Amino acid sequence: MNLPNKLTVLRVLMIPFFVLFALVDAVPGYSRYIAVLIFILASLTDLLDGKIARKYNLVTNFGKFMDPLADKLLVCAALICLVSQGLLPAWMVIVIISREFIISGFRLVASDNGVVIAASYWGKFKTTFQMLMIIFLLLDFGGAFLWISQAVTWIALILTVVSLLDYVIKNKHVILEGNI
Repeated sequence: MNLPNKLTVLRVLMIPFFVLFALVDAVPGYSRYIAVLIFILASLTDLLDGKIARKYNLVTNFGKFMDPLADKLLVCAALICLVSQGLLPAWMVIVIISREFIISGFRLVASDNGVVIAASYWGKFKTTFQMLMIIFLLLDFGGAFLWISQAVTWIALILTVVSLLDYVIKNKHVILEGNI
């Protein structure tokens, strides 16, 4: 197993620890900060594994499948933790997770037809703001920080919808011409 794939597996293995510290005050007064640190480290493995895989030509089928799955598992786990703590409305999480399922479905149909749907800039902006949103909401500092957290949350939601529309519009031929 090459380094990028090990980083992807590490990201998946970090998820239960993230959830534990996000939901349980295992280290009184510090658990939430530990959860944020784990989330940031896991997010950085996503950035690193892709850069290493492309730079050193270490792209594998395992990585192509597991990397996006690991990302979705990490973000979805964090979003569910935020809903359970009353820090994020469930309807927003439903919109975000629905977008991920729709795009995954598009990619699956495209793959069956020999088409690769690459990540767009909108998708990358969406991911960045979703990760910032998760970090800000977990930190939950209150005061002026609350306003910033809310702004980042709305930007993440808007980018989620915009990136979905971008994928659908740019790749509608996959569904219209696909063998479905």
